[in-house]
Amino acid sequence: MAQAQERATSSGRSHRDPCGVCLDCAVRRQAVCAALENHELGALQAIMISTRVGAQQTVVEEGQPRRRVFTLTSGMLRLYTMLPDGRRQITAFLLPGDYLGLGDESSYDQSAEAVVDSVLCGFPVAEMERLMERYPRLQLRLNQMTRIALRQARDSQLILGRLAPVEKLASFLLVLSARQAEHGQAESPVHLAMTRTDIADYLGLTIETVSRSFTKLRLQGLIQLPEAHQVEIVDRRALTAVAGITPR
Repeated sequence: MAQAQERATSSGRSHRDPCGVCLDCAVRRQAVCAALENHELGALQAIMISTRVGAQQTVVEEGQPRRRVFTLTSGMLRLYTMLPDGRRQITAFLLPGDYLGLGDESSYDQSAEAVVDSVLCGFPVAEMERLMERYPRLQLRLNQMTRIALRQARDSQLILGRLAPVEKLASFLLVLSARQAEHGQAESPVHLAMTRTDIADYLGLTIETVSRSFTKLRLQGLIQLPEAHQVEIVDRRALTAVAGITPR
């Protein structure tokens, strides 16, 4: 497993300054710490270690003891599991503000890797549980985030249930667009930090089929591809029709 590097202060110790770090966090309102008032953040930061991981580095491995949970503060993570035949099935992409380690299992049920250079705040499980007893609002917030994660898992099942590859890709783009909006970003363009191979492993397609599906949506005038990692949604209503989603 690639070794993540802990962010350190000038003295070489892990970064645990007073509340300024958490107060200034760009994703505080989307993350678990949204449950705490400003004057309570010190208790959370006292158990937090900020960690930087490079692109393609492993954060946690499937089956590894679940000793820490994490909030992603920048970058993107891919969650995946290895199938019995050796293929990789990506199950989710985490965005800044998302939480890694929901649930009460004793081990991680999926592996997590950084798609791009990323930063995470890590919390020891035992200390986080004690903090939730002290601040029940933290538990309520985690329950809310668990419900959101379950909804996203349902969205993934709906995407994979589409028959045509172009339907799967259209659904994937619309779900990512909605998630960007939930995180306070514009719905379009959709930022694809992941590779086409990642998208293929998420949708259960080949990379060639993914590329052809992008081309088909572009030729139909539904999207534009100004660059490899950016998709401009040109006709949202038509794209939702292709995806089989009721327009909002």
